[in-house]
Amino acid sequence: MTDAQIGLSIATPVIIVFAIALNRMGVLQRMGTTSAVLASIAIAASLFLQR
Repeated sequence: MTDAQIGLSIATPVIIVFAIALNRMGVLQRMGTTSAVLASIAIAASLFLQR
C-alpha cells in the first residue's frame, strides 16, 4: 500500500465517526450524515482504486 492509500484508510473512518458524532449531538440531520458518509466512502474508493 502506498502512503496515500494508508492515509485514505485512516481518514475515511475518522470522517464517518465524526459525522455520526455530530448527528448524535444534534448538529447534523440524518440526511446530512448519510450524505457525508456516502460521499467520503465514494471519494475514498475512487482515489484508492486509481492508485
